[in-house]
Amino acid sequence: MRVIKKINNNVAVCRDRKGQEIIAFGKGIGFPQMPYDIGLDKIDRTYYHIDSKYLMLLNELPEEVLQFTAEIVDKASMRLKYELNPNLVLTLSDHISFCLKRAKKGIYIQMPLAYELEQNYPEEVQLGKYTIKQMEKRFHVHLDKNEASGIAMSFINARNIEKNPDDAHEKKKLKYEEILDDTVRIIEEYFQIEIERNSFNFARYTSHLMYLVKRVYNEESIISENAGLYESISEEFPKVSECVEQIDRYFETKCFYSLSKEEKLYLIVHINRIISREGL
Repeated sequence: MRVIKKINNNVAVCRDRKGQEIIAFGKGIGFPQMPYDIGLDKIDRTYYHIDSKYLMLLNELPEEVLQFTAEIVDKASMRLKYELNPNLVLTLSDHISFCLKRAKKGIYIQMPLAYELEQNYPEEVQLGKYTIKQMEKRFHVHLDKNEASGIAMSFINARNIEKNPDDAHEKKKLKYEEILDDTVRIIEEYFQIEIERNSFNFARYTSHLMYLVKRVYNEESIISENAGLYESISEEFPKVSECVEQIDRYFETKCFYSLSKEEKLYLIVHINRIISREGL
């Protein structure tokens, strides 16, 4: 393996035999003059397929945070049942670095979806709690327990869904945050409003959408006696119903998933609460 660019004393950009660039961790690998050849026995861990847009983070992140995060990602890779995106070591390092800066300034962020996360992603939340405890020990800071939810979201969003790059269906699967942003944009453009992100009704909508996205990825649908209410509710709130139809078309196009009447019903209820707050 050839070391071609120093990131810090213990992290460098390397090139393997096939010419692929990778990020490598190893004690002291950044010391010698570049470029130089190094034995694999000197490399602790490697990360392939790092998105180039994240590489600039390497120069901005503290070395101790990168090392710490690499250890956390190693543990997560062993505990979680799915493959993690290789970019996680950088995106999570960035998250942890920012979290530490906030903590030192006494700034704490509330996570309105903490309860829902614990119910739906218990393993990721446990990893988040473990990470917070290790951060407190390693960096000698006090962290709010809500920070565990933010760490958990990093694992959830790093789920490597695209196992087969030639599978168009898999490529269409989006992250929850992207779907949230897109559906909120649909609502705002349809009703010509700006939704208050800190409102309780918006938090309820985001919580519901998280459940919906999970069902989409698991190819599940809600089926219950409430589906019969859809027709009457859609007639009572025709504009909201039309907005939901646009969201349904979005899911069909982006996720190859058609919303059931039950799912449309719940979206109508949540969106109606949001726009009612906006005075519509």
